[in-house]
Formats: sequence, C-alpha cells, structure tokens
Amino acid sequence: MDNDKKYMRKCISLAIKGQGKTSPNPMVGCVVLNKFGNIISTGYHKKYGANHAERDALLKLKDCEEEGGTLFVNLEPCSHWGKTPPCVDLIIERKLAKVVIGTRDTNSVASGGMQKLKDNGIEVVSGVLENECQELNEIFFTNIEKKRVFIALKTATTIDGKIATNSGDSKWITSEKARLYGKKLRKHYQAILTSSNTILADNPEMEHNNKIILDKNFRTDFSQKIYTQGKIYLVVDKNLEIKDIPSNVELIKCPVLNDKIDLKFLIKELFKKNITSIFVEAGGELSGAFIKEDLVDTIYHFIAPKILNDNSGKSCFDGDNVSKIANCKNYKLKNVKQLNEDVLLTYKMPF
Repeated sequence: MDNDKKYMRKCISLAIKGQGKTSPNPMVGCVVLNKFGNIISTGYHKKYGANHAERDALLKLKDCEEEGGTLFVNLEPCSHWGKTPPCVDLIIERKLAKVVIGTRDTNSVASGGMQKLKDNGIEVVSGVLENECQELNEIFFTNIEKKRVFIALKTATTIDGKIATNSGDSKWITSEKARLYGKKLRKHYQAILTSSNTILADNPEMEHNNKIILDKNFRTDFSQKIYTQGKIYLVVDKNLEIKDIPSNVELIKCPVLNDKIDLKFLIKELFKKNITSIFVEAGGELSGAFIKEDLVDTIYHFIAPKILNDNSGKSCFDGDNVSKIANCKNYKLKNVKQLNEDVLLTYKMPF
C-alpha cells in the first residue's frame, strides 16, 4: 500500500503539469510499471484535446514490456469516445494485469471504466489517496456534480484587513514576490473577473485568455488596458445599449438586484458559455457580494505585516450587514505559505 501511495503521488505531480490547460477535462497523470515493479513509462494529459494520461504513457511503449504490469492513474480511466478513444480499451489491449486508481470519475459520460477493466480480468484497486485526488480536480468535480462554475477569490490586505486607504491609495500593500505569486495563480483558472471600480482606479491590463468585467452602467471604455488583450465578457445591466463593441468583447446582459448585478444569474450564464472556473480579483464590495451569496469555493488571502490602523480604510470584504458573529461565513484553513515578509492563507468552503 505504501508503494501504491508513492506512485499515486507521482501521478498527481505529473497531472499538475497540465494545470490551467486541460479544462473542461480533469488533470490526470499516469505511471506504468512492468511485471517486475519497475517504472517503464509516465504520461499526463497535457491540454484539452490531447491524449489522455494513460494513452500518453502507453503509446511510448513499443515492445510489450507493459504486459503483466501495473498502471497507476489518479482518475478512473474513461470508457467513452471523446476527442480520443477510450483509455480502458488501450489498457485491455496492452494486457496490463493491474490498475490502481485514485478516485472514481463521477461524470456519467466517461464513467464505467473500472467495471470494464474488471470484466476483462484486470485487477482493480481504487481509493488510493482519494481525498488528494479529488482535491486535485476540485474544479472538474464541482462542474460535474454541482453543475456550476468553480470560483476562487484573491485579496491582499494589511493585518487589519484593509486593501486601501480611505482615499483609495493601495500601492503597494504586499511585496513584489506576493504580487507575482498572485499573477501565477490566475493561470490556474479559465477566466478572471473584476469590476469597473478596480479598472477605473488602477487601469490594469490583467493579462489572461478570458476576462470578465462587471460594469453595470458601462463606466469603463474600450481604450483601457484591460480591453486590449484576451476574450472579454462585459457584464452590464440588461436594459443598457452599447454601440461599436470590439470583436474581442462579448456583451452579457444581466438583471439587476438592489442596484447590483445579479451574481447568481451571471454565474449560471457563464457556465452555459462553458466557463468552468473563475478567479475573482476585485474590491471589497464585489468580493463581499460573492461571499454573501455563498459563491466562493477558495479564498487566497495575502497578508502583509502592515497595520493601517484606520477604520475608514477600505476593507477586503464589504458586502453584507451582519449583527451576530454566529452569522459569519465559515471557511476552513487549508494551507499557509510564506512569501518573504508576507503570508498567503488559503481557505476552502466546506464541501
């Protein structure tokens, strides 16, 4: 069992190489041992449309050395035709004796691989590092099981939770190392989301393939940096008319509740457009609104060793009116990372 865990950890490390490139598919890694227990091949799903991990690993082998051996994979091998043929068929064809699986595939289209392997006389072991394997593909499982977008939110604050002074001055709270790490996190998600307030205050470029801008009354303009790169989803009041829209901008018209974009409606619309994950970078009002609506799965909270000591400063979450501590939103601390003098706290919504 210890060896099973060792090779499954290697599958996970291989799978992570595809992070940010496989959506809407999961991240998958594979390790193949020969009948003597030696590693003879590895593979991973490099990007959407490319070979799955099992196929990537097995097609490197030409002399039947995998026959009678063991294949490790962090997700149940698929049994359906998609962009590529079923992985289980290749495993059966290559005469593996045993397959060790991290976790089941809960996608009804792709599941059934374990049973097909068993029906063809292959020993199957499942549930090895299951929690780690499920967490690796939390975006995929949220999409499949909850039928919605996975949402992560980033904020960077002083020790007393402030993102800017009362006048809006915010450069810089955290160190360059922390800021660069925050930009690296963006790449893990299919789209980033921000507000017109952030754009008007900072005029950021926020380089990414897909950008979502909440601008109810269209106060920004298409000459600003954020519009110059990537696919843009511009979210406005459903009654607003906008002319001369650039080719890289798609308008999403949303209903307005209490003078704010209806976030739950928006998230459903984005899922219909095959957006699987979003990284929110915004001010306290919009971040707070996402928290209030229970839409945030992961929070990345960067904290600098600074104290503003001024309650009129802008807070990282400012979207609700709560009179009892018992009504706080509760998250679980998942990880603590030191970044020079700053610290990154990662929180998860209880599943």
